[in-house]
Amino acid sequence: MPSPKPHLLLIDDDPNTLASLSRAFRMAGYEATVCDNAARALELIRAEHFDVIFSDVVMPGKDGISLLEDLKASGVATPVVMISGQASVEIAVRATRLGAADFLEKPLSTDKLLVTVENVLRLRRLEEENRDLRRRLGKHEFIWAGPLMERLLAQVERVAASESRVAILGETGSGKELIARTIHQQSARRAGPFVTLNCAAVPADLIESELFGHEKGSFTGAAARRIGKFEQAGGGTLFLDEIGDMPLAMQTKLLRVLEEGEIERVGGDKPVPVDARVLVATHRDLEDMVRQGAFRADLFHRVYVFPIVLPPLRERAEEVPILTEYFAAQVAAQNGWREKHFSAEALELLKLYTWPGNVRELRNVVERVLLLSGSDAITADEVNLSLPAAHSGESALPVANGTLAQRMESFEREVLLSELRRHHHHMTNAARALGLERSHLYKKCQQLGIDVRSERKSDNDS
Repeated sequence: MPSPKPHLLLIDDDPNTLASLSRAFRMAGYEATVCDNAARALELIRAEHFDVIFSDVVMPGKDGISLLEDLKASGVATPVVMISGQASVEIAVRATRLGAADFLEKPLSTDKLLVTVENVLRLRRLEEENRDLRRRLGKHEFIWAGPLMERLLAQVERVAASESRVAILGETGSGKELIARTIHQQSARRAGPFVTLNCAAVPADLIESELFGHEKGSFTGAAARRIGKFEQAGGGTLFLDEIGDMPLAMQTKLLRVLEEGEIERVGGDKPVPVDARVLVATHRDLEDMVRQGAFRADLFHRVYVFPIVLPPLRERAEEVPILTEYFAAQVAAQNGWREKHFSAEALELLKLYTWPGNVRELRNVVERVLLLSGSDAITADEVNLSLPAAHSGESALPVANGTLAQRMESFEREVLLSELRRHHHHMTNAARALGLERSHLYKKCQQLGIDVRSERKSDNDS
């Protein structure tokens, strides 16, 4: 059964404007209802469902801003796009603060109208997906999107049903612990504890006590027996984060536990049986560390049974919008703030950023934006001010004249050129790093006027 056409409500006191708007939208496949005054529009909104509302600002009687105020007061969540041929900057700012999804100036082009409605509907779908995720997921949720992560989560589901040891590989902040929690929650050990230890955060002389526990009086300050992480994780899962930072001497002792299934507390003389599934993670290249002698080969083969490579956020940019909206709702709830939403342009700008700190950095940026923003609809300019490049004296967008769309196109062109040069114009590698299909990268280059052959020759000549 085909999905219903999106239903638009068009409000304007000029019949010619209503006629041209409704004709443009209907020809593009939308259902359009027209109304020539705001008071009647309120009655329609209460009686029918609309996906997007387009409203003129200046109208006799109740104007568009008053309509926007009434909709906000009555809790109507339908996105509203304001249209005006004579509005001031102050009115546009006021409309945005009242939650307008966008503000368009007359005269209107058909292309601009269609791009706007597509962006608003896409953002609305993201918000609905986000609300659904918040209903379904618990405290330690793993949010994902796209075919890359779909394949990875299929691996997670497959290995979770086993007792195999898993090595989760990925950059700092990319979500390795959430993958480990997901494996635990989908395993037969889900009713047992999930215990974590960050090997990089524990001093070398204390890590044995942290893992195996200690007996009373075993060292200065050991006033009582202490149970270690292995025993705490009994019947459940022990997650050893940053195992690449574990000292070599401790690696030897960990290997023995994995081989024999028992530990000895520090200061103890009796083996203690342990029953915990061990998952490990690292941002380091363990295979290279083995070659360099910095990681034991026998331990590597014990923990590297089923590797899962978690791609960095820059390679799964399709997740950025839904993660952004999710974090925005989460931060607002934690602080008792009113929920705010990001404009389509703001989300597009976030997708273009390279996120060296991955998901953790994205959450920090979202929180910073919410703290600084004074409006309900967050703009691309507000996002740009909160990106780290803006604080280091650089600009997250190239310094240029032109509209926001033109500047973003210029920025996108620079990103592609930079990535092509970094990979010596190897299209497959550059496409993989950008999270694109090779054919899509070629098409993007053509759209942005990048002559790949010319660029390659120029790079070689230099």
